[in-house]
Amino acid sequence: MRALILAAGRGERMRPLTDKVPKPLLVAGGRRLIEWQISALAAAGIREIVINTAHLPDQFESALGTGGDLNVSLVYSREGSRAEDALETLGGIVRALPLLGEEPFVVVSGDIVTDYDFVALVPRANALANGAAEAHLVLVDNPPFHAGGDMGLVNGRIVPEASERLTYGNIGLFAPRLFAKLPAQRARLFPWLYTTARVGRVSGEHFGGRWSNVGTPEELERLDAELRARPGGPVRRS
Repeated sequence: MRALILAAGRGERMRPLTDKVPKPLLVAGGRRLIEWQISALAAAGIREIVINTAHLPDQFESALGTGGDLNVSLVYSREGSRAEDALETLGGIVRALPLLGEEPFVVVSGDIVTDYDFVALVPRANALANGAAEAHLVLVDNPPFHAGGDMGLVNGRIVPEASERLTYGNIGLFAPRLFAKLPAQRARLFPWLYTTARVGRVSGEHFGGRWSNVGTPEELERLDAELRARPGGPVRRS
């Protein structure tokens, strides 16, 4: 199983920090935000990883290289050289599709920090490969900045119009066939995916553990302090 880490955008609310450094390369707890995701994927045995880039793309390749120091194999899906070139989530997936292989793949944002165990997606990937669904989404409790949530979960299936709503945790599993024949152009994953969800073809789960999606410099500072206060202190980069 391969993974796509989304890292193409600027992170507008994180400015001015992201004017000079891509948001996923900002540091919290002694480690770049994107490295938390790379480490979690590697721990689950997912070591072939694609990173999509647009805003300051050279910095990713300079900082992470081909992934040898992180015990993974990294390749890059360049969408351009400016934040304005980013293709959004759906367009970014379609652009990276040739690098992701023929099996179901993980898509995760490069700016979240979570204790979610990606091993849990292995049986889900097998189910998708066997045609049980087209996608599987990980939902989390609604954070303060998104109190209204995105969608609901009923009997293990995503229901866009459910009365009890949760937030998409920026972790998903997708079958490549879902994107067949779509053009690699700027497009958002939602509400496009809701059409598939409404016919019962998108499964989901509620993850109630640790999950952070930092959006501002102040939130990054708080996350850094929280991670450094953990037993063992901050994670040191080699």
